[in-house]
Amino acid sequence: MPETKITQMPKSEVKIEFTVSVEEAQPYLDEAVKEISTAKPIQGFRPGKATYEDVKRAYGEMAVWEQALERIVRAFYVKTILSENLDTIGSPEIAVDQLVPGQAIKFSVIAPVEPKVLEFPDLSKCKVTAKKVHIGEKNVDEVVEQMRKMRRVESRVERPATGDDLVVIDLEMKKDQVLLEGGSGRDYRVYLGEDHYIPGFTAKMQGIKEGEERTFTLPFPAEHYQKHLAGKDVDFTAKAKTVFELKLPEVNDEFAKGVGIETVEKLREKLKENLTIEAQQKSDEAAEIEMLDKLVDRSKFSEVPDLLVNEEVRRMMHEIEHGVEEQGMKWQDYLASIKKTGDELKLAFVPQAIRRIQTAVLIKQLAKKENITVTEEEADAEIDKILDSLRPDDKETRERVASAQYREYVAIQMRNRKTLEWVKKECVG
Repeated sequence: MPETKITQMPKSEVKIEFTVSVEEAQPYLDEAVKEISTAKPIQGFRPGKATYEDVKRAYGEMAVWEQALERIVRAFYVKTILSENLDTIGSPEIAVDQLVPGQAIKFSVIAPVEPKVLEFPDLSKCKVTAKKVHIGEKNVDEVVEQMRKMRRVESRVERPATGDDLVVIDLEMKKDQVLLEGGSGRDYRVYLGEDHYIPGFTAKMQGIKEGEERTFTLPFPAEHYQKHLAGKDVDFTAKAKTVFELKLPEVNDEFAKGVGIETVEKLREKLKENLTIEAQQKSDEAAEIEMLDKLVDRSKFSEVPDLLVNEEVRRMMHEIEHGVEEQGMKWQDYLASIKKTGDELKLAFVPQAIRRIQTAVLIKQLAKKENITVTEEEADAEIDKILDSLRPDDKETRERVASAQYREYVAIQMRNRKTLEWVKKECVG
């Protein structure tokens, strides 16, 4: 092994300085000679068979040393972090301090180090209680009503619209006589019994008849995500094309059979069971979050490196952007609605990102401390389960799942779940 000097630095970084002798570098120099003479054969030699001296004369000795450098840095860096048990993460920063043919190679590496748990929490002081849930008949009634709405029948009527009807309209919205961007719609469906429209809009539609046109002015909500419209008056022109009466099905045994259940009584029982399971899962999740918060609060950690924080913030930004897109909102409109720029949102995420990293580190190191592991058989069974869920002809995905890297990922996730379940047994009542 080369001569090394290891220095712990602020921000959970480690600096490793290397001095590699010519003798230690020689195998890598010989490999570089083969690579150069293979890529650029020298006359009189088969590709890859030229000697060191011949390659030196043809291309210069520095070309050989530069070709070997990457292999030397990678090899001795990996050997050192393994022998010194350094939990480095991410891509290191490399500086070459000396690269002169015939002399020792000197380089240094600065790499972020995974945070450490400096003090583990006292689990007896992290107790939480999962709230027991109660689902009443009112909760079941609400779901049944939603099911009725999903199966309602639309019947065209030639009468003024009532508060329970659907009106199909052509709509225009203008401000200062200028049509708003996206402010024109054809065949726009307005459910007069619902309240997610601009406040007062459905009231203006009450009593409208097929073919009737109405013009009115309403203020946009002060908290509207489009800042230039928030709190401002907007002119609406709505022309009713069709009025539909919404007929809800009667809740009887036929209604229950429509979802594969024999009777209304059994349907209500099943709904209550499902609602109870869902509510209890949410309660358990809330208890788990409370428990993890207590565990992190009662632990002490080394500093979290900036690299990890930045990666976690990027992950959080991606999660929220994806959620915004799923709701059909534009990212810039969302930022306007919360009155933040993208950079301001990233900065606001930093404390939460650090906490998420600390939680993951705590679970990982608790597993190590308590010797919680995943056996080869358990990992194999999980991989087999995943493979069984895939299509037989999905060759690419099946190969990825069967790879050693994916197996390691699955084993880590399984170990973390095991650890979390162990902690919950200790802390959740």
